[in-house]
Amino acid sequence: MDLFSRSWTALLAAVADLSDEDFARPSGCAGWLVRDLVCHLVIDAQDVLITLVTPADSPPTRDAVTYWTVTQTPPTGDDPLDALIVRLATAYEEPWLLKFHLDDVGSAAGRAAGPADPDLRVSTQDEVLTAGDYLSAYVLEWTLHHLDLIAHLPDAAGPSAEVLAGARELLEGIAGSAFPSSFSDTTALLVGTGRRAPTDDEKAQLGPLDAKLPLVLG
Repeated sequence: MDLFSRSWTALLAAVADLSDEDFARPSGCAGWLVRDLVCHLVIDAQDVLITLVTPADSPPTRDAVTYWTVTQTPPTGDDPLDALIVRLATAYEEPWLLKFHLDDVGSAAGRAAGPADPDLRVSTQDEVLTAGDYLSAYVLEWTLHHLDLIAHLPDAAGPSAEVLAGARELLEGIAGSAFPSSFSDTTALLVGTGRRAPTDDEKAQLGPLDAKLPLVLG
């Protein structure tokens, strides 16, 4: 729960620090500009708010690891929701409008998550999780998107070391295997999710894990 707050607060701060010109730069999400990614974060924040007020009575069907749908096929941009995000981002016209909307909805999501009972059962996408597992899953989401946000912004602040470590631990749970200890947390996250291709030396270090990569999370 604490890592959720830390990762989300840092990501919101990073967006707030963007210049207008930064919104037109490419992000680490293939086919998306920074403005498209920020628009996606607005949708994510709305999902957090909706899920936390959608209680469930049945036992959990997923946890923070099994929450994710995993494939090895990177997105093509043809998905209707992905295309909608790009159109929505364009409709904002001015970067400050996107900043304002994310700060408004994002701050509300942070306030809702803070006092949430980690044992509360919530429902999302026809699955049931505890609030603690749901918010833990989002630590990985926020951390990856923070890395996406700053992919072409070398002077922008990135996620904290403890947040990166927490996201790596969750990704290793999804992979069912640890990444090589020689990999930094950022390298493990970028290579593990296909945001960067491994070098020949990294592929050798990955061993059998290389065959499972990339882990495309949905």
